[in-house]
Amino acid sequence: MNWAAIRQRLVPSRLGGLAGIAALLILWEILAAMRVAGGTIPSPWQVLDTMYHDGWALYGPNFEVTAWGALQGFLWGNVLAIALAVLVVLIPPIEMLVTQLAILSYCTPLLALGPIILVVFGGRTPTVFLAAMYCFFTTMVGTVSGLRSADATSLDLIRAYGGGRWQRLRRVQLIAALPNTLAALKIAAPSAVLGAIIGEYLGGIDSGIGVALTAAQTSYNVPRTWGMALAAAALAGLGYAIVAIIARLALPWTRAEA
Repeated sequence: MNWAAIRQRLVPSRLGGLAGIAALLILWEILAAMRVAGGTIPSPWQVLDTMYHDGWALYGPNFEVTAWGALQGFLWGNVLAIALAVLVVLIPPIEMLVTQLAILSYCTPLLALGPIILVVFGGRTPTVFLAAMYCFFTTMVGTVSGLRSADATSLDLIRAYGGGRWQRLRRVQLIAALPNTLAALKIAAPSAVLGAIIGEYLGGIDSGIGVALTAAQTSYNVPRTWGMALAAAALAGLGYAIVAIIARLALPWTRAEA
Protein backbone atom coordinates (compact mmCIF):
# COMPACT_ATOMS: atom_id res chain seq x y z
CA MET A 1 0.00 0.00 0.00
CA ASN A 2 1.39 3.40 -1.00
CA TRP A 3 1.04 5.44 2.21
CA ALA A 4 2.61 8.51 0.64
CA ALA A 5 -0.13 8.61 -1.99
CA ILE A 6 -2.79 8.17 0.69
CA ARG A 7 -1.34 11.06 2.69
CA GLN A 8 -1.28 13.24 -0.40
CA ARG A 9 -4.99 12.57 -0.86
CA LEU A 10 -5.98 13.01 2.79
CA VAL A 11 -4.01 16.15 3.61
CA PRO A 12 -5.59 18.35 0.91
CA SER A 13 -9.07 17.15 1.89
CA ARG A 14 -8.42 17.97 5.55
CA LEU A 15 -7.00 21.37 4.65
CA GLY A 16 -10.03 21.97 2.45
CA GLY A 17 -12.34 21.15 5.35
CA LEU A 18 -10.48 23.47 7.72
CA ALA A 19 -10.50 26.23 5.09
CA GLY A 20 -14.25 25.79 4.68
CA ILE A 21 -14.83 26.09 8.44
CA ALA A 22 -12.60 29.18 8.61
CA ALA A 23 -14.47 30.79 5.70
CA LEU A 24 -17.79 30.04 7.39
CA LEU A 25 -16.64 31.64 10.66
CA ILE A 26 -15.36 34.72 8.82
CA LEU A 27 -18.66 35.07 6.96
CA TRP A 28 -20.56 34.64 10.23
CA GLU A 29 -18.46 37.38 11.87
CA ILE A 30 -19.04 39.73 8.92
CA LEU A 31 -22.81 39.20 9.02
CA ALA A 32 -22.82 39.83 12.77
CA ALA A 33 -20.74 43.02 12.40
CA MET A 34 -23.07 44.30 9.67
CA ARG A 35 -26.07 43.60 11.95
CA VAL A 36 -27.85 41.66 9.24
CA ALA A 37 -31.45 40.65 10.04
CA GLY A 38 -31.81 43.35 12.64
CA GLY A 39 -28.90 42.22 14.78
CA THR A 40 -30.30 38.75 15.38
CA ILE A 41 -27.01 37.19 14.25
CA PRO A 42 -24.53 37.34 17.14
CA SER A 43 -20.83 36.92 16.54
CA PRO A 44 -19.29 33.47 17.02
CA TRP A 45 -17.42 34.77 20.05
CA GLN A 46 -20.62 36.03 21.67
CA VAL A 47 -22.19 32.62 21.21
CA LEU A 48 -19.14 30.82 22.61
CA ASP A 49 -18.95 33.22 25.56
CA THR A 50 -22.63 32.65 26.36
CA MET A 51 -22.21 28.88 26.08
CA TYR A 52 -19.19 29.07 28.41
CA HIS A 53 -21.05 31.07 31.05
CA ASP A 54 -24.20 28.92 30.78
CA GLY A 55 -21.97 25.91 31.23
CA TRP A 56 -22.83 22.27 31.70
CA ALA A 57 -25.51 23.17 34.25
CA LEU A 58 -27.73 24.30 31.37
CA TYR A 59 -26.49 22.21 28.46
CA GLY A 60 -25.81 18.93 30.24
CA PRO A 61 -29.31 18.00 31.47
CA ASN A 62 -31.02 19.22 28.29
CA PHE A 63 -28.48 17.45 26.11
CA GLU A 64 -28.97 14.22 28.04
CA VAL A 65 -32.77 14.33 27.86
CA THR A 66 -32.83 14.98 24.11
CA ALA A 67 -30.18 12.35 23.45
CA TRP A 68 -32.17 9.74 25.38
CA GLY A 69 -35.39 10.54 23.52
CA ALA A 70 -33.58 10.47 20.17
CA LEU A 71 -31.94 7.15 21.03
CA GLN A 72 -35.26 5.55 21.95
CA GLY A 73 -36.86 6.77 18.74
CA PHE A 74 -33.82 5.68 16.74
CA LEU A 75 -34.06 2.15 18.13
CA TRP A 76 -37.84 1.78 17.75
CA GLY A 77 -37.97 3.29 14.25
CA ASN A 78 -35.05 1.34 12.88
CA VAL A 79 -36.04 -2.00 14.41
CA LEU A 80 -39.50 -1.66 12.85
CA ALA A 81 -38.03 -0.56 9.51
CA ILE A 82 -35.55 -3.45 9.33
CA ALA A 83 -38.17 -5.98 10.41
CA LEU A 84 -40.59 -4.83 7.70
CA ALA A 85 -37.80 -4.85 5.11
CA VAL A 86 -37.01 -8.47 5.98
CA LEU A 87 -40.70 -9.36 5.72
CA VAL A 88 -40.84 -7.78 2.27
CA VAL A 89 -38.07 -10.09 1.12
CA LEU A 90 -39.52 -13.18 2.80
CA ILE A 91 -43.14 -12.48 1.79
CA PRO A 92 -43.06 -10.54 -1.52
CA PRO A 93 -46.89 -10.10 -1.79
CA ILE A 94 -46.87 -7.65 1.13
CA GLU A 95 -44.39 -5.34 -0.57
CA MET A 96 -47.04 -3.00 -1.94
CA LEU A 97 -48.68 -2.60 1.47
CA VAL A 98 -45.38 -1.99 3.27
CA THR A 99 -44.20 0.45 0.61
CA GLN A 100 -47.41 2.44 0.89
CA LEU A 101 -47.01 2.49 4.66
CA ALA A 102 -43.45 3.80 4.33
CA ILE A 103 -44.47 6.49 1.84
CA LEU A 104 -47.36 7.50 4.09
CA SER A 105 -45.03 7.85 7.07
CA TYR A 106 -42.66 9.96 4.97
CA CYS A 107 -45.29 12.26 3.46
CA THR A 108 -47.54 12.75 6.49
CA PRO A 109 -46.92 16.11 8.21
CA LEU A 110 -45.60 14.78 11.49
CA LEU A 111 -46.20 18.06 13.26
CA ALA A 112 -49.91 17.37 12.76
CA LEU A 113 -49.60 13.96 14.40
CA GLY A 114 -47.45 15.15 17.28
CA PRO A 115 -50.20 17.02 19.17
CA ILE A 116 -52.51 14.00 18.82
CA ILE A 117 -49.85 11.72 20.31
CA LEU A 118 -49.28 14.27 23.08
CA VAL A 119 -52.99 14.39 23.97
CA VAL A 120 -53.43 10.61 23.87
CA PHE A 121 -50.23 9.45 25.58
CA GLY A 122 -48.68 12.56 27.14
CA GLY A 123 -45.17 12.81 28.58
CA ARG A 124 -42.22 12.26 26.27
CA THR A 125 -44.07 9.94 23.91
CA PRO A 126 -44.27 12.56 21.09
CA THR A 127 -40.49 12.98 21.26
CA VAL A 128 -39.85 9.27 20.84
CA PHE A 129 -42.62 8.91 18.25
CA LEU A 130 -41.36 11.71 16.00
CA ALA A 131 -37.76 10.53 16.31
CA ALA A 132 -38.84 7.03 15.24
CA MET A 133 -40.92 8.31 12.33
CA TYR A 134 -38.07 10.44 11.02
CA CYS A 135 -35.87 7.31 10.92
CA PHE A 136 -38.34 4.82 9.51
CA PHE A 137 -38.50 5.59 5.78
CA THR A 138 -34.77 5.99 5.15
CA THR A 139 -33.82 2.80 6.96
CA MET A 140 -36.53 0.68 5.40
CA VAL A 141 -35.69 1.76 1.85
CA GLY A 142 -31.96 1.28 2.44
CA THR A 143 -32.43 -2.16 3.96
CA VAL A 144 -34.74 -3.38 1.19
CA SER A 145 -32.31 -2.22 -1.49
CA GLY A 146 -29.45 -3.87 0.40
CA LEU A 147 -31.27 -7.19 0.74
CA ARG A 148 -31.99 -7.16 -2.99
CA SER A 149 -28.36 -6.42 -3.86
CA ALA A 150 -27.27 -9.92 -2.79
CA ASP A 151 -25.16 -11.81 -5.31
CA ALA A 152 -27.39 -13.96 -7.52
CA THR A 153 -24.76 -16.70 -7.82
CA SER A 154 -24.54 -17.07 -4.04
CA LEU A 155 -28.31 -17.28 -3.80
CA ASP A 156 -28.39 -19.94 -6.50
CA LEU A 157 -25.72 -21.90 -4.63
CA ILE A 158 -27.78 -21.91 -1.42
CA ARG A 159 -30.82 -22.97 -3.42
CA ALA A 160 -28.89 -25.77 -5.14
CA TYR A 161 -27.89 -27.19 -1.77
CA GLY A 162 -31.51 -27.28 -0.70
CA GLY A 163 -31.56 -24.07 1.28
CA GLY A 164 -34.88 -22.29 1.57
CA ARG A 165 -35.81 -18.64 1.67
CA TRP A 166 -34.74 -18.29 5.31
CA GLN A 167 -31.32 -19.84 4.63
CA ARG A 168 -30.74 -17.47 1.70
CA LEU A 169 -31.71 -14.55 3.88
CA ARG A 170 -29.50 -15.52 6.82
CA ARG A 171 -26.41 -16.63 4.92
CA VAL A 172 -26.34 -14.21 2.00
CA GLN A 173 -28.87 -11.39 1.95
CA LEU A 174 -28.39 -10.06 5.48
CA ILE A 175 -24.64 -9.81 4.95
CA ALA A 176 -25.12 -8.17 1.56
CA ALA A 177 -27.53 -5.66 3.09
CA LEU A 178 -25.11 -4.45 5.79
CA PRO A 179 -23.45 -1.62 3.78
CA ASN A 180 -26.76 -0.13 2.64
CA THR A 181 -28.41 -0.58 6.02
CA LEU A 182 -25.56 1.05 7.92
CA ALA A 183 -25.45 3.89 5.39
CA ALA A 184 -29.16 4.44 6.03
CA LEU A 185 -28.58 4.34 9.79
CA LYS A 186 -25.96 7.08 9.47
CA ILE A 187 -28.62 9.30 7.93
CA ALA A 188 -31.24 8.16 10.44
CA ALA A 189 -29.17 9.17 13.48
CA PRO A 190 -29.30 12.95 12.85
CA SER A 191 -32.91 12.57 11.72
CA ALA A 192 -33.79 11.05 15.10
CA VAL A 193 -32.27 14.06 16.85
CA LEU A 194 -34.32 16.38 14.66
CA GLY A 195 -37.50 14.44 15.42
CA ALA A 196 -36.79 14.48 19.17
CA ILE A 197 -36.25 18.25 19.21
CA ILE A 198 -39.43 18.87 17.21
CA GLY A 199 -41.29 16.64 19.67
CA GLU A 200 -39.98 18.75 22.53
CA TYR A 201 -41.29 21.89 20.83
CA LEU A 202 -44.83 20.54 21.19
CA GLY A 203 -44.76 21.00 24.96
CA GLY A 204 -45.83 18.72 27.74
CA ILE A 205 -42.27 18.37 29.06
CA ASP A 206 -39.95 20.62 31.05
CA SER A 207 -36.49 19.78 29.73
CA GLY A 208 -34.60 19.06 26.53
CA ILE A 209 -32.84 21.09 23.84
CA GLY A 210 -36.16 21.93 22.19
CA VAL A 211 -37.54 23.26 25.49
CA ALA A 212 -34.38 25.28 26.16
CA LEU A 213 -34.53 26.69 22.62
CA THR A 214 -38.12 27.79 23.16
CA ALA A 215 -37.22 29.43 26.49
CA ALA A 216 -34.26 31.27 24.93
CA GLN A 217 -36.43 32.51 22.07
CA THR A 218 -39.18 33.65 24.45
CA SER A 219 -36.68 35.67 26.52
CA TYR A 220 -35.07 36.94 23.30
CA ASN A 221 -31.67 35.70 24.41
CA VAL A 222 -30.20 35.52 20.92
CA PRO A 223 -26.71 34.17 21.77
CA ARG A 224 -28.22 31.41 23.93
CA THR A 225 -30.62 30.51 21.11
CA TRP A 226 -27.69 30.12 18.74
CA GLY A 227 -25.79 28.17 21.37
CA MET A 228 -28.66 25.71 21.76
CA ALA A 229 -28.83 25.38 17.98
CA LEU A 230 -25.12 24.55 17.93
CA ALA A 231 -25.66 22.01 20.72
CA ALA A 232 -28.42 20.37 18.64
CA ALA A 233 -26.11 20.25 15.63
CA ALA A 234 -23.34 18.75 17.77
CA LEU A 235 -25.71 16.05 19.05
CA ALA A 236 -26.77 15.21 15.50
CA GLY A 237 -23.14 15.06 14.39
CA LEU A 238 -22.29 12.85 17.36
CA GLY A 239 -25.03 10.39 16.38
CA TYR A 240 -23.75 10.29 12.81
CA ALA A 241 -20.15 9.80 13.96
CA ILE A 242 -21.03 6.92 16.31
CA VAL A 243 -22.90 5.03 13.60
CA ALA A 244 -20.11 5.76 11.11
CA ILE A 245 -17.52 4.27 13.49
CA ILE A 246 -19.69 1.20 14.03
CA ALA A 247 -20.03 0.84 10.26
CA ARG A 248 -16.26 0.97 9.79
CA LEU A 249 -15.73 -1.68 12.46
CA ALA A 250 -18.54 -3.91 11.18
CA LEU A 251 -17.54 -3.71 7.52
CA PRO A 252 -13.74 -4.04 7.33
CA TRP A 253 -13.95 -5.28 3.74
CA THR A 254 -15.41 -1.94 2.59
CA ARG A 255 -12.33 -0.15 3.95
CA ALA A 256 -10.11 -2.49 1.98
CA GLU A 257 -12.12 -1.82 -1.18
CA ALA A 258 -11.90 1.94 -0.59
